[in-house]
Amino acid sequence: MLRTFVEDEIASQPQTWAHAARLAPSVASALPAPGERVAFVGCGTSWFVAMSAAVLRESAGLGESDAFAASEFPHDRRYDRVVAISRSGTTTEVVTLLATVTGRTTVITAVEDSPAAHQADHTVTLAFADERSVVQTRFATTALALLRAHFGDDLAPAIADAETALGIDVDALTGVDQCSFVATGWAVGLANEAALKTREAAQFWAEAYPAMDYRHGPIAIAQPGRLVWTLGGTPSGLADEVLSTGAQFVDHDLDPLARLVVAQRFAVALAHGKGLDPDRPRSLTRSVILA
Repeated sequence: MLRTFVEDEIASQPQTWAHAARLAPSVASALPAPGERVAFVGCGTSWFVAMSAAVLRESAGLGESDAFAASEFPHDRRYDRVVAISRSGTTTEVVTLLATVTGRTTVITAVEDSPAAHQADHTVTLAFADERSVVQTRFATTALALLRAHFGDDLAPAIADAETALGIDVDALTGVDQCSFVATGWAVGLANEAALKTREAAQFWAEAYPAMDYRHGPIAIAQPGRLVWTLGGTPSGLADEVLSTGAQFVDHDLDPLARLVVAQRFAVALAHGKGLDPDRPRSLTRSVILA
């Protein structure tokens, strides 16, 4: 079996996160300052990264922070800065929002000379994290690593955990028919992204929920042959409740961003098991550009 682009891109994440940590001080003036009221926006994977970034920043006491899908941005609200995340810089909803929103704007992208970059006041370019696969992995996590470093996080433990994540056996998890990803706090965005990766790459049934809310209905689908996989912040008693249904509870002792690396590898393994090409998912393109 030929190695796919996405596998190489997943494996490179410890290096791209370290690069982002080194880059962060030099681009600090383009990123949110303490006390600013900030909206993080994106589409698809980038929206889930925006969700995590907003919770991280506000939890660190750096200022009120919200996250929106770019198409759902509330134009009647006022923010000091809008931070858009867009790998290609061509996504229609992001470009349109940057052209119309008030306040300072920043785009984090892999392509410096792009429509979104032309519309934004500031551009942070992560060309070193760009991807050939349609399925996003390292660009999204590297954008979040950059923001974590900017917010004051020490990324060294997460980078070490990502190295560990690359060696965890995921093939043993693939013989299932469904997975629910759960998390608390900033990792909820990562749980949503993990579920999206398996749907995109492998056409696999996966869902995501805040971990405390999982017991309010979704646990009804837990049964033998299914996984409940935590991306971080497992509530007391949840593992035992899941195990009592016959489902398998998956919990790796890693930084949440590194746990996402394991989930990315799981998605690729599922795709290979079904004879699918995870670099070219059905019905998807690198960027959604609307007429």
